[in-house]
Amino acid sequence: MVTPGFMDEAIREAEAAGRRGEVPIGAVVVDAAGQVLARSGNRAIELNDPTAHAEILVIRAAAAAVGRPRLDDATLYVTLEPCAMCAAAIALARLKRLVFAAADPKGGGVDHGPRIFQQPTCHHRPEVVGGIDEARAGALLKDFFKARR
Repeated sequence: MVTPGFMDEAIREAEAAGRRGEVPIGAVVVDAAGQVLARSGNRAIELNDPTAHAEILVIRAAAAAVGRPRLDDATLYVTLEPCAMCAAAIALARLKRLVFAAADPKGGGVDHGPRIFQQPTCHHRPEVVGGIDEARAGALLKDFFKARR
């Protein structure tokens, strides 16, 4: 079940990331009972870590919160279609569902690019729901990059 309120939380994380000078992408992991396990925005610049995407950070924090590496009953809400690295991490974490806002034709790894979940070597394929609050999340990104040009 997709709950739009959780995408609102992911968008708030994206806004906070943008205020820190990070690319404004936010993510939230929610368990089957509707409890938020973790939330974060991008922190690649802050942490000097190219892997510090919002999705990676929330997967790590959620796994730590539940005390196991698999999040098989959880849903990840994220404001942009995950890249190939994040899609692979989603598969490894065995997330039940991925809900993303804006599509990423250039850098996405789910519906675009390498389409990680469609590869025969992918051992877990979450349910994928895209386009939830796409306009709002897309506007955050457009405004962020426009201000830097």
